[in-house]
Amino acid sequence: MTIRETFNAEAAKRILITDGAFGTEIQNWKLSEADYAGHLTLGHDQKGNNDILALTKPEVPEAIHRAYFEAGADIAETNTFSANRISQADYGAEGLVREINVESAKLARRIADEYQAKDGRPRFVAGAIGPTNKTLSLSPDVNDPGYREIDFDYLKDVYREQIDALVEGGADFVLIETVFDTLNAKAGIMAAIEAGEALGRDLPIMLSMTLTDLSGRNLSGHTVEAFWHAVRHAKPLTIGLNCSFGAEQLRPHVKVLSELCDTLIMVYPNAGLPNELGAYDEEPATTAGLVGEWAFAGQVNVLGGCCGSTPAHIRAIADGVRDLAPRRVAVPPVKTRLAGLEPFTMAA
Repeated sequence: MTIRETFNAEAAKRILITDGAFGTEIQNWKLSEADYAGHLTLGHDQKGNNDILALTKPEVPEAIHRAYFEAGADIAETNTFSANRISQADYGAEGLVREINVESAKLARRIADEYQAKDGRPRFVAGAIGPTNKTLSLSPDVNDPGYREIDFDYLKDVYREQIDALVEGGADFVLIETVFDTLNAKAGIMAAIEAGEALGRDLPIMLSMTLTDLSGRNLSGHTVEAFWHAVRHAKPLTIGLNCSFGAEQLRPHVKVLSELCDTLIMVYPNAGLPNELGAYDEEPATTAGLVGEWAFAGQVNVLGGCCGSTPAHIRAIADGVRDLAPRRVAVPPVKTRLAGLEPFTMAA
């Protein structure tokens, strides 16, 4: 079977579990700048460059991957959220983008295969691609609304460089996550499609939107339904939500996607909202109870955690949904569906 077929077959049996946060877990290691920089001499302070740890201190992401698999995860997301030319330029490390992604994917692949060999249960590697710190839809200059720092073709090329390296390292899927700008996501989609065509095979895409206000829109203004209409052509393996405001506030938006989408739903929220010190206080049992409501209602196929979540959160989620049936994929009526910021369904 293809990797898409294998994943769908597993998702038909049970609710799958993706892993939890990497950034907040790395913070717990209290690494120094020298830990981040290692043997590299890039002329920039590397503290906070989590992605580069694949090269300088791989035992950190390895330990985190292992902890999540021990907690019950089926999917490892590579530690590559900012491993692209745009984001790495802040650290003078743009020349290491390919190496970072290849090594991060190899690391996740090796550990996933190790855990699969132990019990025969398939484990998957999702090549994580963040939105970068640039936006195609909005101007960074309030005095010049038409100005853009980058254009679509440039961002597509940035994503293509990262995707090719992730696949080379062994990633099964391309996870375009924390989508605050739908046009950025479309650049990632095109890059992934072109990468798959160059490989001569299907390269499944996962898409995950982030809501930036309580009305249910991302930063570029799209509702969750409009977002789905805008990206459905990519035939994503999963569609869903991550980060945002925590599970409590995502409830109505998960329901919308569940009823609307003819593909699998993956949701991995923050462990609540950060406190005044930037820490996350939501207990594993609380997070598990909230996302478990979606599972009990038959609304999700894959669950996990984002910022503030820990292996304890993932274990609680996995334990809580173990006996619940996965969502049955919706079969919406065939209609012409278009999207600006709002969805538009053309009358028959």
